[in-house]
Amino acid sequence: ACLLAGCAAPSFCRHTHDGGKLFGCLPDGTPVKIYSLRNKNGMEARVLTYGGIIQSLKVPDRNGRFADVVLGYDNLGGYVTNSPRFGAIIGRYANRIAKGRFNLDGTDYQLAINNPPNSIHGGVKGFNAVVWHAVALHSPLGPTLKLTYVSHDGEEGFPGQLAVTALYTLTDDNAIRLDYTAVCDKDTIINLTQHSYFNLAGHGDILGQIVYINANQFTPVDSTMIPTGELAPVADTPFDFRVPTAVGARINENNPQLKYAGGYDFNWIINKPANELGLCARVLEPISGRVMEVWSTEPGVQFYTANSLDGTITGKYGQKYPAHCALSLEPQHFPDSCNHPNFPSTELKPGQIYHSTIIYKFSVR
Repeated sequence: ACLLAGCAAPSFCRHTHDGGKLFGCLPDGTPVKIYSLRNKNGMEARVLTYGGIIQSLKVPDRNGRFADVVLGYDNLGGYVTNSPRFGAIIGRYANRIAKGRFNLDGTDYQLAINNPPNSIHGGVKGFNAVVWHAVALHSPLGPTLKLTYVSHDGEEGFPGQLAVTALYTLTDDNAIRLDYTAVCDKDTIINLTQHSYFNLAGHGDILGQIVYINANQFTPVDSTMIPTGELAPVADTPFDFRVPTAVGARINENNPQLKYAGGYDFNWIINKPANELGLCARVLEPISGRVMEVWSTEPGVQFYTANSLDGTITGKYGQKYPAHCALSLEPQHFPDSCNHPNFPSTELKPGQIYHSTIIYKFSVR
């Protein structure tokens, strides 16, 4: 297997993408390419065909200085052997499913238990660990990378063949936009998201970064991180981010939910009509002035503060990745929705088209 160190970013004109360069090969010899998208402002996104991973995202601060604001690796080997799904497309089913079990149309399905005692993020080899077919395009919104993957019937235990398209577009208003569509040939469940770990400073911890979440309620969990089914108010709890609050302000409070997770790792119920594009969250990094807004059509967003990182991973630029060195904001349906009839449904039937849009929009303050 060849594990290349990655490719130096070529120079670009306005609205450019390249045709993809070899980033490395999987142990079985399958080549993995990296594509670069760049807008007129100099913002650049680099995306791998392996897992649809956003490998790099370079964003300006208030003084026009660029920093890479996503965690990851300089080489393919790190992503293959030792990655908590940095930057990846997550599917077929984002987040946890209790005991890896669900019932659909009277049939019981058992998935891999890869987050004991539960299943998480699509199983042992989810969409984050497959090679997607890539085509570079120009859309009216900006340079676009079209990724496609067909998940066969029974893959990772899920029923039905599922054909998925993911469009990454880098827009001139400094947003990286992800548009998903999917179709199936028999009843199945689906919950797709994007799993980038963001640090708007580029390095250091994120405890001083200021978060707003557009939610009056969240879904509390049991000790195994599975929702209890309750839709609980955030008022008077450490989960109330309706007023922008530093990540670290309440993360160590003596709260049973925070103890279960070792920080934040919960689903918030976004205040917006179903299936409509709306603001989910906003993050401000005070020193650089970078702001990231998260927009989505999804009903929930999982806010995660990299609690499981412990400093043993060395990522890009030789940086160590300890706990709370990044945050994730993952728009999605609620965890374990397939086992909670009161949650928005994740079922997809033949003849239906699954649509989801996720936008990470950057600015400065």
